[in-house]
Amino acid sequence: MGNRVVIVGGGWAGSAAAVSARKAGADEVILLERTDSLLGTGLVGGIMRNNGRFTATEEMFQLGGGDLFKVCDDNSRHVNMEFPGHKHASIYDVNKIEAAVKRCLVENGVEIWTFSRTTDVEISNGSITAVFLEGGTRVEGDVFMDTTGTCGAQTLCTDNGNGCVMCVIRCPTYGPRVSLAGLCGIEERDGRKPDGSYGAMSGSCKLSKETIDPKIIEELERTGLAMIPLPKEMVNESKLGSKACAQYALKEYAENVILLDTGHVKLMTPFTPLHELRQLPGMEEVKYVDPYAGTVGNSMRFANISPRDDALQVIGDIDNLFCGGEKAGLLVGHTEAMVTGAIGAHNAVRAMAGKELLKISTKLTVGDAIKNVREEMDQEGGMGKKYTFSGSVYFNRMKDKNLYITDVEAIKKRVAKAGLTGVLEQKVA
Repeated sequence: MGNRVVIVGGGWAGSAAAVSARKAGADEVILLERTDSLLGTGLVGGIMRNNGRFTATEEMFQLGGGDLFKVCDDNSRHVNMEFPGHKHASIYDVNKIEAAVKRCLVENGVEIWTFSRTTDVEISNGSITAVFLEGGTRVEGDVFMDTTGTCGAQTLCTDNGNGCVMCVIRCPTYGPRVSLAGLCGIEERDGRKPDGSYGAMSGSCKLSKETIDPKIIEELERTGLAMIPLPKEMVNESKLGSKACAQYALKEYAENVILLDTGHVKLMTPFTPLHELRQLPGMEEVKYVDPYAGTVGNSMRFANISPRDDALQVIGDIDNLFCGGEKAGLLVGHTEAMVTGAIGAHNAVRAMAGKELLKISTKLTVGDAIKNVREEMDQEGGMGKKYTFSGSVYFNRMKDKNLYITDVEAIKKRVAKAGLTGVLEQKVA
């Protein structure tokens, strides 16, 4: 075994981490994913480059960590589109994206292990030496990444949501998510809704195109967007506060059925009873694709968030564990996951090589977000907020600090001025 990075969790954060670790010079990168495919909630997501995510995306290109952002751009069904509260968005095709990401990882020399659920850990002298998979397989490593996310297990949805709704996380089939940091005995925290209750509900559902009026689908595929006004008696603004995606907690999302074209149809609400959806013109035969029980709810998120520093190293009694994605904080979105995954893995390789860890300048959006979210979560009420480049409290901060810009040349100069151009593609090991 050479220098080996083991990444647990193959969502957007883990996938970005895997590419980043290889680019930083790791001889071996093993990505462990408990299901049969990569990307997790990214299989039903799709929204990129909206609002401040445009800035963060272009910064990552300049930093040298743009590989998976390019995959998303190359597989976009719609670009530079607008929908309520959001500008210059791109929407990738959820039916094509996973295979495209997998090709990118393989081309970069990443070893992908699916059906590989981590259930135990081996620790020696304050370092993880190996993880164990369900069935007993032992996987050694020099440094480890926890990108297991914050969804599931089924008990999370049962105790704090509306039960298992048979979502894309697929706990009943592949087993519940297991926190690597938790296995190490590190004390983690949980997010809260604005009312103080536990966690947050995932923010949208997927509908079958074949069950919607062709006229609606024609508009949807032409523009990427369809909006169907709800009768007053069906408007329910109370649902908005339950969502993980606070950037969509706008009245437009309570007063309309808002649909986006992701290859399937993305319904921008955490759930709507099927009998109500079927009262709308053109939706009389509609059915859910994800979650299958979208009539009553959605999956719950934001359990087991790891304590970490601004280099994405997990804080605790373990010295070779890093994190990314929602494990790194109340960061919502694919862009946010890719940013933290890529930077965390780069630092994991730096640590393995005995090099100083990289903390991205707060003059850049991605560096400021990593630092600010960590600080905000330590404040009173901070665990009840959600942070994203695309809306809510962090996007407001971006605008206040003049971090939000869409001039690509200006972003290029900003990264160069910080002395960070190409830093994530420099070999450090």
